[in-house]
Amino acid sequence: MNTFLKILGVLILIAIGVGFYYRTFKDVMLGDQIIGIAVLASAFILMPIFLYVRWKGKRLQDYTLTKENIDKMKDKGID
Repeated sequence: MNTFLKILGVLILIAIGVGFYYRTFKDVMLGDQIIGIAVLASAFILMPIFLYVRWKGKRLQDYTLTKENIDKMKDKGID
């Protein structure tokens, strides 16, 4: 899955680069469309997959301020 994320990230960066190339030297409208599609792909495809991979197997309770976590911090001396 990490390899897939890396490949997808590189493809999105290449698409943004191609979009800027088209915007600069060829057709502004087509360049803007390529950049827009790449940004949408990064926001709606790459980011959710990345978040899923990073949070898989972790408990959300370990990262939230609950009564138990606050008591554990007080016991350790962390304020």
